[in-house]
Amino acid sequence: MRYVSNLPYATKEEEDVRIPMSDGVQLSARVWRPTSSDNEPVPAVLEYIPYRKRDLTSVRDSMHHPYIAGHGYACVRVDLRGTGDSEGVLRDEYLEQEQADAEAVLAWLAEQPWCDGNTGMMGLSWGAFAALQVAARQPPSLRAVVIASFTDDRHADDMHYMGGAMLSDNLAEAGTMFAYATCPPDPAVVGDRWREMWHERLENTGPWVLPWLRHQRRDDYWRHASVAEDYQAVRCPVLASSGWADGYSNAVTRLLGNLDVPRKGLIGPWSHKFPHLGEPGPAIGYLQEVVRWWDHWLKGVDNGVMDGPMLRTWMQDSVPPSTSYEERPGRWVAEPTWPSPQISPVRYPLTRHRIGTPLDTDADTDAGADTGGEGMTVRSPLSVGQFAGKWASYNAPPDLPYDQREEDGGSLVFETEPLAERLEILGSPTVELDLAADRPVAMVAARLSDVSPDGAATRVTYGLLNITRRESTEHPEALEPGTRYRATVQLNGVAQAFPPGHRVRLSLSTSYWPLAWPPPEPALLSVYEGSSTLTLPVRPTDEPDGVPANPFEEPEGTPPLSVTRVTAPDARWEVKRDMVDYRAELEIVKDQGLVHFDEIGLDVGRRAYERYTSVADDFTSATGESTWTMRFRRDDWDVRVETHTRLTCDETDFFVDATLDGYEGERRVFSRTWNETVPRDLL
Repeated sequence: MRYVSNLPYATKEEEDVRIPMSDGVQLSARVWRPTSSDNEPVPAVLEYIPYRKRDLTSVRDSMHHPYIAGHGYACVRVDLRGTGDSEGVLRDEYLEQEQADAEAVLAWLAEQPWCDGNTGMMGLSWGAFAALQVAARQPPSLRAVVIASFTDDRHADDMHYMGGAMLSDNLAEAGTMFAYATCPPDPAVVGDRWREMWHERLENTGPWVLPWLRHQRRDDYWRHASVAEDYQAVRCPVLASSGWADGYSNAVTRLLGNLDVPRKGLIGPWSHKFPHLGEPGPAIGYLQEVVRWWDHWLKGVDNGVMDGPMLRTWMQDSVPPSTSYEERPGRWVAEPTWPSPQISPVRYPLTRHRIGTPLDTDADTDAGADTGGEGMTVRSPLSVGQFAGKWASYNAPPDLPYDQREEDGGSLVFETEPLAERLEILGSPTVELDLAADRPVAMVAARLSDVSPDGAATRVTYGLLNITRRESTEHPEALEPGTRYRATVQLNGVAQAFPPGHRVRLSLSTSYWPLAWPPPEPALLSVYEGSSTLTLPVRPTDEPDGVPANPFEEPEGTPPLSVTRVTAPDARWEVKRDMVDYRAELEIVKDQGLVHFDEIGLDVGRRAYERYTSVADDFTSATGESTWTMRFRRDDWDVRVETHTRLTCDETDFFVDATLDGYEGERRVFSRTWNETVPRDLL
């Protein structure tokens, strides 16, 4: 990262600007803008998230908001209602209130004397969700958005119900927000009202996993704010990015294929990070790209930002399996449009443990059930999935999938012969299965791996399917044991090269714990050869890459604000097995330690602990826990929040046990407990 201070515009910063909502609640904003905007108004760019601008995101904010402001924009970072120093309560994600507030913020910005009436929105993750969702509401001042690591489908392609199977991140991320939504504001900003505001949050916020668990089907709860319900509602230009190591690797190409506004896509090798901070590398000069986007769409500069390809992406080369990479070898390639006419869906038959030679494009393998073919069976142990990594990699602690050979031991495996020539894929592979199960509820996890000549297996991509939702996530149907069904498993999008001499492996398992919650009981799955196929999106290796070898500048940003580490961080990712009682455990620790923010004299600590356990192959023994501690300390003000959420199950129900405690010093000043039962709905 190259830090730059000599920018085209001198800037100034306003640390706490209050923005009034129609119901009297005031949101807290930090504003960076050119000093000349007092007399020469500029466009405003909004980042709107719940992650505390004064401390928790302040280092990151200091690297890109002053940078963009220094190029002639008013950059505005707003804490959502009920977070940071904003008033109110945050009860859940992406509610109508949140989006109405965002529209009110944009209207307020457009009316400020330092704003010329044009606005944009940008962000990563929640901030990108917010920008895309608000764009679909078409506020009059919003001219364009820039979004990174997001989805347009809140139910099936977020942290909740991938392919209708419940992700463990449904618990983990609920635990994160349970903690963030109950933190106090800073007395240095809000004064003596801090305690009243804090207790309002403590008393009105519950475990977020409860509403997420009560909506196991795709219903109006999830359709709200899912832009995939109506792509035509988005009427402003969109610059969209993500990373292949992120959980949100699919939405960029979906937007490119479905929006009818000016749009560009960018997908690198990154985890859940902004591209200029991208890990694994290479990171890119993303902020330069963002400034060019704003210059064109907010200032009307004819800078050719829409020239060139619609999609630029990192074609990843083969690597040995590892839980973390500093860099992913590969190269930039481009597609002029999406879907790309040069990418061909190539179908391969699944025969007895083999991926056969490509089928004729006119071959009919889509016949219904009971069309013959021999069945191959698998009933996976719960241990399959312990090396799956996280649904969305944050690259700290190491959370990418490890060598798949042990996972494959409990799976039904299909493999090509060693490749005679290089194979490159770009897009979303699919697996069409002719199958039967011996239980009314069953799932299948499909993994695509790159197998080197020495046998090491690197997972390239994967997909999940709750088979009861094979036809509809809105209206699932119990399986009739022994009946054959057609089912499609959609794997996550990827750009990957397989070298000559390597093999492509497809692995199917009936559990993938703890990445996904297991079904109520083990199921024996039969997969029939002759009518089951793997389809790969093949990109010809003789096609031009469409971009220069180095199409991006070096990453830039303004110098980060000063922080001092008080205590050391701690990060662990441990898989444990007890061979006496057959207890398996995954333990994850993400402790940021205590950090002192020099400018505001504040110590902040964050510690997250996750634990997933099971016993032998008792699918009802699956247990997930999420525990958070958030601490804020300045002089004699010492406050912390502790949350704990535990999710267990039997064959018919889920059980949520949660606690929330608030402390001033060592004195507990708030405590509440939840014990709730939620019926399983073919899950």
